[in-house]
Amino acid sequence: MRFPTPLLRGRLVRRYKRFLADIALDDGREITAHCANPGSMLGVAEEGAPAWVSEHRDGKRKLPFSWQLTEIGGVLIPVNTSNPNRIVAEALEQGAVPELAGYAERRREVKYGEKSRIDFLLEGPRKAPCYVEVKNVHLSRKRGLAEFPDSVTARGAKHLRELVAVKESGARAVMLFIVQRDDCRRFRAAADLDPAYAAALGDAAAAGVELLCYDCEVTTAEVVLRRALEIE
Repeated sequence: MRFPTPLLRGRLVRRYKRFLADIALDDGREITAHCANPGSMLGVAEEGAPAWVSEHRDGKRKLPFSWQLTEIGGVLIPVNTSNPNRIVAEALEQGAVPELAGYAERRREVKYGEKSRIDFLLEGPRKAPCYVEVKNVHLSRKRGLAEFPDSVTARGAKHLRELVAVKESGARAVMLFIVQRDDCRRFRAAADLDPAYAAALGDAAAAGVELLCYDCEVTTAEVVLRRALEIE
């Protein structure tokens, strides 16, 4: 997934109201950028940290800048939570996820469960349909360890219960975690931050929901799926 325009570098002044971030650009401008991340952003919204934004020049947006990257401890971390679905779409097209290869048709945002939409529905001849839910991961509090979630997510637990129902119906059900950083080797649920989600993840795995986790190669030009991580 390439960024739409060359990114502009600066430093984060503050992130506030969930979707806003003030950033002091290296060229002297102080701008307010859209922050496409509704979560707590624990550990990735440090004031004063290097930050990169994209600029939209079509004049149709209220905020012409979008916050794309931060740098924490020398590690580039994308902050846009809509990235993973685009990263996965490209990876599926290229056959870069062996566990999900061999399906002739890929559909996105298909209705299922209780007023939910599955991120990807994979279908093919002589194959059971495969429902793939994608989650963004950027939290790492211990060296080499990626964690999810970074705050309580009742919606995330609901998605896991719906995947269990999908599995029980005879289809494949896959929970795919995308770690938008390249310094982790393992993944686990952040049980101290959301014990209900951690329990739901364990229940889902016991019920046959497949758990996958991949990290990404991150540069200021693009974010690309890289390798599978161990799930604890």
